[in-house]
Amino acid sequence: MCRYPHTYTSGRQGQNAQMSQHFQHDVLVIGSGAAGLSLALTLPGHLRIAVLSKGDLANGSTFWAQGGVAAVLDDSDTVQSHVEDTLNAGGGLCHEDAVRFTVEHSREAIQWLIDQGVPFTRGDHGDTDESGFEFHLTREGGHSHRRIIHAADATGAAIFRTLLEQASKRPNIELLEQRAAIDLITERRLGLDGQRCLGAYVLNLSSGEVDTYGARFTILASGGAAKVYLYTSNPDGACGDGIAMAWRSGCRVANLEFNQFHPTCLYHPQAKSFLITEALRGEGAYLKLPNGERFMPRFDERAELAPRDIVARAIDHEMKRLGIDCVFLDISHKPEAFIKTHFPTVYERCLEFSIDITRQPIPVVPAAHYT
Repeated sequence: MCRYPHTYTSGRQGQNAQMSQHFQHDVLVIGSGAAGLSLALTLPGHLRIAVLSKGDLANGSTFWAQGGVAAVLDDSDTVQSHVEDTLNAGGGLCHEDAVRFTVEHSREAIQWLIDQGVPFTRGDHGDTDESGFEFHLTREGGHSHRRIIHAADATGAAIFRTLLEQASKRPNIELLEQRAAIDLITERRLGLDGQRCLGAYVLNLSSGEVDTYGARFTILASGGAAKVYLYTSNPDGACGDGIAMAWRSGCRVANLEFNQFHPTCLYHPQAKSFLITEALRGEGAYLKLPNGERFMPRFDERAELAPRDIVARAIDHEMKRLGIDCVFLDISHKPEAFIKTHFPTVYERCLEFSIDITRQPIPVVPAAHYT
C-alpha cells in the first residue's frame, strides 16, 4: 500500500507566505518530451496522470530534433539489414537482443505515431526509386537503406506538437509547466521500511514553493546531461538532474560514458545550440575544409555517410590538425528549390545569420547530442 509522504512546507514567513501543497496522482511522469507524453497516452484512461515540465512544455529535446526516425518501412528494406547496420555502427558494444527488439517493433511504433496524427512528409516518387511506402524516406549516416521517416526537417517539433495535442484532450492527464523536480521521495528517506518511491518534491517556479507530489508510480523521463558540454544541440534543461535524482534514491546507473556526438552543429557566436540535420549529408551534402577540400573519404569509404561517431571524430581531428575553429558543410551544389523544400528550417535559420545555404557552405562543429 502506498503511504502518503509528509507535506513539505517552506521556511518563508510573513503575511504573504504560502504553504506548500500536496498533490496525489496514480502516475507521476517527470519530463514532458516524447518519452513522457507517449507513456501518458498509452496508460489506461482510468489512471490520474501528472506530466511535469521544468519550464514550458516544449522545453525538452524532442521539440528540437530535426532529421527523423529510423525504421524498417518499405519493401526494399529488411529487419536484418537494419539490425546489422546498427550493430556495425555500435562498434561491437550493442546488446543484440535489445537492437533486434527495437528494430522488429519499429514499424508498429511509427504506425502509432501516424495514427496519432504526426504529419510526416509524404513520398515524392521523383526523389527516390526505393518506394513501396507512402511517406518520403531519407538516408542518414550508418544506414544502408533509406529508412528515415521525417516531417521536412522539423520532425521533433511535429511529433511533440501531435503528442501534446493528444495528451491535452485526455481528461485524466494533467500537464504542468514550470515544475522542477528536486528529489524523489522514498520510503527509506522517510524512515519507513521498504524501498518504494512515493513521488517527488517539486519546485513550483511560478510560486517559489516546493510542493509534494505523491504517486503510486513515478516515471523519470527527464532526458540526458549533454548541456555540460560547450557545444551541444540540447536545450538548457538537459543537465542530468533526473539521472542524479535516480542515483541519490538508490537506483543503479550505467553507461554514463555513452554520450552521443552529432557531427554538425551550426558554428556561429549568436547561434545557440542549433543542429544541422544529418539528413543534409544523406541528401548529398559534403564536408569540406576551409580551402574547399573534402576530407571524409580519407577517413572512411562511406565518406559523409559514415556513422556519426566516425564523422564527428574526423571533424575533430581536422580541426585540431589545422588549428581551425570549424569545418564546412556544403549542399549548395543541389538545386535551390530542392534545398528549400527539404530543409526549410535549416535554410531559414541560417539565413538569420546571413548564411544562404543554397549558395554558401555552413560552418559546423561536432556537438553533444541527445542521449
